[in-house]
Amino acid sequence: MKPGIATCFRYIIHRLLRQQVLKMQGIVALFKYRILRSQAGIKQGIVTLLLILYTWLPLQAQDYPRQTFDFDLFVQELFAQQEDENVPYEDFYETLFQYFQRPIDLNRTTPEELASLYILSRPQIASFFRHIRENGPLLSIYELQAIPDFDLITIYKLVYFVRVDDAGLNADQRPLLQRIVGEDNNALIIRYERTLQERRGYTSIDTSSRSITRYLGSPDKVLMRYRVRHTRDYSLGFTAEKDAGEQFTWDPDTRRYGFDFYSAHLQLYNKGKFKTIALGDYQLQFGQGLLLSSGYTVGKGSETITTVSRPNVGIRPYSSVLEHAFYRGAAATYTLGRVDIIGFVSRKRVDANLQTQLDTLDNFDDFFTGIQTTGFHRTPTELANRAQAREQIIGGNATYQSRNRTLLAGITAMATSFSSPIQKAGLPYQRFEFGGTSNYNIGTNYAYTWQNVYLFGETAISKSGGLGTVNGLTANLSNKVELAMLYRYYARDFHTFYGNAFGEGTRNINEQGFYTGIKIKPFPKWELTAYYDRFRFPWLRYRVDAPSQGDEYMLRLYFRPNRQSSLYAQFRSESKGRNVAENSTSIDYVGQANRKNYLLYYEFTPTPVVNLRSRVQFSSFELESPQTTGYFISQDINFNFSKIRLSTRYAIFDTDDYETRQYAFERDVLYAFSIPAFSGRGTRLYALLQFRPMRRMDVWVKYALTHYRNQRTIGSGLETIVGPRRSDIRVQTRYRF
Repeated sequence: MKPGIATCFRYIIHRLLRQQVLKMQGIVALFKYRILRSQAGIKQGIVTLLLILYTWLPLQAQDYPRQTFDFDLFVQELFAQQEDENVPYEDFYETLFQYFQRPIDLNRTTPEELASLYILSRPQIASFFRHIRENGPLLSIYELQAIPDFDLITIYKLVYFVRVDDAGLNADQRPLLQRIVGEDNNALIIRYERTLQERRGYTSIDTSSRSITRYLGSPDKVLMRYRVRHTRDYSLGFTAEKDAGEQFTWDPDTRRYGFDFYSAHLQLYNKGKFKTIALGDYQLQFGQGLLLSSGYTVGKGSETITTVSRPNVGIRPYSSVLEHAFYRGAAATYTLGRVDIIGFVSRKRVDANLQTQLDTLDNFDDFFTGIQTTGFHRTPTELANRAQAREQIIGGNATYQSRNRTLLAGITAMATSFSSPIQKAGLPYQRFEFGGTSNYNIGTNYAYTWQNVYLFGETAISKSGGLGTVNGLTANLSNKVELAMLYRYYARDFHTFYGNAFGEGTRNINEQGFYTGIKIKPFPKWELTAYYDRFRFPWLRYRVDAPSQGDEYMLRLYFRPNRQSSLYAQFRSESKGRNVAENSTSIDYVGQANRKNYLLYYEFTPTPVVNLRSRVQFSSFELESPQTTGYFISQDINFNFSKIRLSTRYAIFDTDDYETRQYAFERDVLYAFSIPAFSGRGTRLYALLQFRPMRRMDVWVKYALTHYRNQRTIGSGLETIVGPRRSDIRVQTRYRF
């Protein structure tokens, strides 16, 4: 007997012993259904018998009791290494939360959609679709236990993001406008936040001081967002935002119309041969993200297997507030048999510091050194740089997928142009950086599943002739051991503006490395993950005035004795080249910066109402000087009542310098992702209250206070606060129509 069938039998027998009432109507209906679609052979007979027995489960077996799931904890574990300020955590968090709110239908999903959850390994995904081909659509979520290679730890995570609808459910045939008006996933969100203490940028100008620059707007930050969506049908939304310090004004001369930033999108799915049609703002991700990456990626962290490869998600709607990481225009996916053809065009303005061209022989009167991505337009200088350059992108992708979904191959070509040339400052480390007004890229990607091994990769070339390639594999060596290996090479003259493939650097340029990750599940309640990454940078980098190299490794042990508690311990070490500051030699020289991080986390839920979380973390840093250290200790007490949810934290931190700053995940309002950094000495406390005053309205209120010891000021520049305290308040309402 196959292992999957044996597992299913054991599970069914266990459920039958607990079942008191036989649901005869369900048995008859399912028997009729299976008779109509059954095929000859003993194998189909066994499958039919098993699925008939499944109807003896309660009717709610179609859906898992999702209210017991802690989404914040799941994301926190996924981002256990939270020290890269360039990773768009909020964009990833929001997308993943959308899956949590609207679970994926397992009978209508795709391999790339399942991979985007970062829960299942590629061999597990292949095993899932093999089970569907052999046995037909799932009839219950509990049927996952009958699939080979699926373990309970993985299933416990997966069931909160997936569902099983009735087979043969017809799509809504009403006109689009009626479907939008009648959709229950239809909400308006308004968010307000402010720092209560006055910062220097909002004070009156001191004529005796050298600094006469101040913020133009108020210290209020306001966000308004509306979105209505239905899975595999449509997505419609708009976003408006004003950052703290920006003006809320109507000024056509500076292209400001109320809020400082607007975004809108309309995306339609499955319209005849068109799989996707996108208008407005959207994102793209093909292959391993070497040329086009949507930001829906995870770097190196505690999940060492599923996050190594990138899902080929294609076109995605954009609804975040990052003011640079998106495309504005139109895109579409057209299906020709087994091939999806995608075309896209984008034209938008970007922030740039235009400068006058001194060389009159050039055809351009001005140039800029690079695109500014902060999105801030608070001071006269920042406002003057707002939307000063035009960016245009046009390209396409063709992707083939085999009938059994084991092979995927694609090719991508794109052209990027700017209204003014990019011209770097000419520093030694910038010698091979992009310069000019246009760049062209072409690349290919592949993915192939063979038994328990998944091979993937992408290779591309830029206009400069620079080559970039990333190739790897993941393998299930047994039902207890998983392995991942990845090699990447990004030439020093390889240029891509929207690529974000796997790597140590923030951009895919001037890097070569090899990564190995492993996951071991020695016992049902234990999990050990580890990785080792060796990398080198053949050319100079910012603050590294020589070719350099380094390595990084991580070890994490996770233990979950029961549903009420979990514990994990993690250690990470990184060694990387960096200029030695304040050295006595005539030139800079590169030393090895060594950083070590230790983390211990424990969670316990004694009752359905109370949840306790304890966190202790410690770090050290050393670079040709005495070692510095820092620590962070926090205790969370969370309460979850029927209509009210209260989350609280008290923490203390103590660091010798900024190099040993501590990052810690915090609960926040819906769709916000908070990982503040703490340096110095002090305490941190916050309280987050969520309640529902009306049936269709939810309200979040968060208050956070950070108190620093032995400090007279907080921050620097225009963000300076006089005094040892900083208080922040954030209020958000959501109204569902």
